[in-house]
Amino acid sequence: MTQKKVLMICLGNICRSPMAETIFQNTIEKAGVTETWSVESAAIGWWDVGRSPDRRAIKTLKKYGLDSKHIARQITKEDFEEFDYIFGMDKANMEDLSKLKPEGSKAKCLMLGDFGLDINDRIIEDPYYVSFINFFKLNILEYLKF
Repeated sequence: MTQKKVLMICLGNICRSPMAETIFQNTIEKAGVTETWSVESAAIGWWDVGRSPDRRAIKTLKKYGLDSKHIARQITKEDFEEFDYIFGMDKANMEDLSKLKPEGSKAKCLMLGDFGLDINDRIIEDPYYVSFINFFKLNILEYLKF
């Protein structure tokens, strides 16, 4: 059986995408489909490569009984062939993915917020630079029934 591979992307790979990776991993484990689905995450930028997720991301995940041991990495051209789906968090991520994606590569680039979120909440803004009251759109966690 062929495994479908998902890559979650955000700007620095220390807030949104490692949280999305952890949530998606938990979801596929609960659904019993770990043999057919896998998930990783990466950054558009290079500046946080090698770092653990932001402490506020870890705190938010722990609130829902989840944990991340992720170490940030940057997306590569090879990722567009290795992964079936690459999810960006906002319009800037999607524009960057469009520029980085080699012509003819297999990955489908999609915005994560287009799946299960209201049209007004589909942009998952970078919480690193804004208020952390609703860190990583907690409605995503509610949507996944945590």
